[in-house]
Amino acid sequence: MPAEKVNILIVEDESIVALDLASGLEHDGYNIAGIADNAVEALQLFNENDVDIILMDVNIIGEKDGIDTAAEILKQKAVPIIYLTAFTDAVTIERIKQTHPAAFLSKPYNLTNVRIAIDLAVNNFAVSREQQSTGKIIPLDKDGNRSTSSPEKEMILRIQDHIFVKHNYAFVKLKLSDLLYIEADNNYTSIITSEKKFLLRLSLIQLLEKINYKALVRIHRSYAVNINTIQSFNEQEVEINQQHLPIGRNYKEEFLKQFDFR
Repeated sequence: MPAEKVNILIVEDESIVALDLASGLEHDGYNIAGIADNAVEALQLFNENDVDIILMDVNIIGEKDGIDTAAEILKQKAVPIIYLTAFTDAVTIERIKQTHPAAFLSKPYNLTNVRIAIDLAVNNFAVSREQQSTGKIIPLDKDGNRSTSSPEKEMILRIQDHIFVKHNYAFVKLKLSDLLYIEADNNYTSIITSEKKFLLRLSLIQLLEKINYKALVRIHRSYAVNINTIQSFNEQEVEINQQHLPIGRNYKEEFLKQFDFR
């Protein structure tokens, strides 16, 4: 199964603004689940799509405004919400706080600010999930000294059974069960799926500890494999997706323990 694009729902009553925002985000690599200008359509689109992030204008068409709509959505499913509004009065801000938004943007805004807000939204949501023991944030660089040459220099996040990997300007959603194997090369680690490779500036040990996915098993100092994707193996190597990966002598016993030989 290929990597999934992160689905964004836009709730905005100004059609030109909404279409321009959708165009910019699609260019970055996100998928737009839909555009709504009222609460009824927003709730319908939310229920019909697997929405990961909501961009919510406060002032929308109809009896319910964006804050009321967000409250209704959050009763169904926890999802990061980024508010977009020209209203920054104390009453509005206090109402917004009651829905615990992941980020907030004051109009007028630009695409760069929206990108930053999405980063914050996914990050803050992952932190909140970690506090509830359902997810975790995985910073790539603990000391904060990031190399500008790092292909994925921002972060990797885990929320429930998915990880979100930063790729260019956008997050890409990967289901943990779709990971084939992980390959390490010094301080860089590649996450391999059937469709794509994601290069991270993170050691293999750090990644395994942070993801904490039991199906990922170390077979070599440079490899960890998803045991559910193994096609065949012997005492020297495993085969995954027509790739033959060596089994290190120090990892053989632990690897074989994963199987119930009778």
